[in-house]
Amino acid sequence: MILDRFRLTDQVAVVTGAGRGIGAATALALAEAGADVVLAARTRDQLDTVAERIGETGRKAHVVATDLAEPANAAALADAAVETFGRLDVVVNNVGGTLPCPLADTSTEFLEEAFRFNVSTAHALTRAAVPAILRAGAGSIVNISSVMGRVSGRGFLAYGTAKGALAHYTRLAAADLAPRIRVNAVAVGSVATSALEVVVNNPELKQRMEAATPLRRIGEPEDVAATILYLCSRAGGYVTGKVLEVDGGQQAPNLELGLPDLA
Repeated sequence: MILDRFRLTDQVAVVTGAGRGIGAATALALAEAGADVVLAARTRDQLDTVAERIGETGRKAHVVATDLAEPANAAALADAAVETFGRLDVVVNNVGGTLPCPLADTSTEFLEEAFRFNVSTAHALTRAAVPAILRAGAGSIVNISSVMGRVSGRGFLAYGTAKGALAHYTRLAAADLAPRIRVNAVAVGSVATSALEVVVNNPELKQRMEAATPLRRIGEPEDVAATILYLCSRAGGYVTGKVLEVDGGQQAPNLELGLPDLA
């Protein structure tokens, strides 16, 4: 059956930023498809809640509460997967993000921190995971990029630059790691996570954002999780080096920050 291609029976996945939002939804989706999951983020109680939900699916979860802004901590997750579950098949580099900031206020240090958190952390885990995935036979890596990595809007210089770099990193890594390890990315649009809480809880802002999105709604974490499952599983087995856009059809920012012209 075609649905069997979406199964990850007895595989092992690492998901970063797994305590809430897209990461939590993804970890649960992979578990429902048959995988055991290493969950990593800073906040243990959030991870414990996700782990409990994974347990209800009949799969196992291993919680690692760590600061993923430090690439070495991300790299250590590959060994944690092997030590806990004996193998590693799937990596989802979900952790990332950067606050909006006008160019004039974006210091070189701020830009470098954005790159480190969104790209260097993903590279550290990817590089550490490669030997383990090869020992398992083959596998898949999925990076979470953003619509702001391909469209322009004021205030997103650091974030958009980092996510654009992560998108091209995905293409380059896919070339290096083919044919046994597939590497893809998901460019995410506006999704109802904690990062968008201010908008979701403001009816006027929410309506403006929805009206500027072709599908006329804000995305749900499960919209992204379903795409990640496709890319991780045999269903996406002939896909590598691609950036799938899960953004409701956006071709431009759907909520401007209102930053003025320079005086």
